[in-house]
Amino acid sequence: MPRRQALAPPVRRDDMADMAAEDNVAYMRRLPAESMKLIVTSPPYNIGKRYERRTSLDRYLSGQTGAIAECVRLLHPRGSICWQVGNHIAPGGEVVPLDIVLYPVFKGHGLLLRNRIVWHFGHGLHCARRFSGRHETILWFTKGDDYTFNLDPVRVPQKYPGKKHFKGPNAGTPSCNPRGANPADVWVIPNVKSNHVEKTEHPCQFPVELVERLVLALTDEGDSVLDPYMGVGSAVVAAVKHGRRAFGCDVVGRYVDIARERLRALLAGTLLTRPMGKPVYDPGLPKGGH
Repeated sequence: MPRRQALAPPVRRDDMADMAAEDNVAYMRRLPAESMKLIVTSPPYNIGKRYERRTSLDRYLSGQTGAIAECVRLLHPRGSICWQVGNHIAPGGEVVPLDIVLYPVFKGHGLLLRNRIVWHFGHGLHCARRFSGRHETILWFTKGDDYTFNLDPVRVPQKYPGKKHFKGPNAGTPSCNPRGANPADVWVIPNVKSNHVEKTEHPCQFPVELVERLVLALTDEGDSVLDPYMGVGSAVVAAVKHGRRAFGCDVVGRYVDIARERLRALLAGTLLTRPMGKPVYDPGLPKGGH
């Protein structure tokens, strides 16, 4: 049977995470101001999943506004907020893009949008009366112009690694960065479905790989990372895996228990995660291109 995934190396620090089963605003109010270098999350979309109560869009936005205000208070001056969302489906089937609806909330706090990252994945619900959705978005905001951004740890292979300039003073020399390419703002990363190596009982689980790229690019080792809608702890895993301190909360106690189990497995070196940069399976290639 082919090897699906190498185990993560053991993480030796066992004091790198603080998690709680409680309301996120109450949890965040206990944390010091400007203490988080990265706040990364994927909040509920108000579509009636079993971990949320569907309500009006206005009430949903009111709840998000309160949580975002606390996040801004906690954000380090050189830190980043990454808010990953999809669509709310209104009565009658109208699609409401939550990134568009939430953008003014962040702008109301004076935050600056650095990227609107498109996360593309290959699997999801099959729609009968519109094209099937296969992407979500990440809004990346900072407080100012001086913010942490480390490109080298998240570079991807160059499309044409041996390409050279063909004319001019640089003719014959490499035309691309030998350390790799900027991953750009469209990220093709599989979502966590039933056959994913990271799958738990959470119905809308964040892939660790997606958070890893943000952790490595937007923080330094030893920085603090917060997920105020933690779910089963993918952001906690990504942060601790790379030597950051993690904070997170969720109102569903069972999910927090699973997050703690995943963190213990990470610390023991037994947690399976999809490696960063692993090619997406292509059935047209031998062994799927892996």
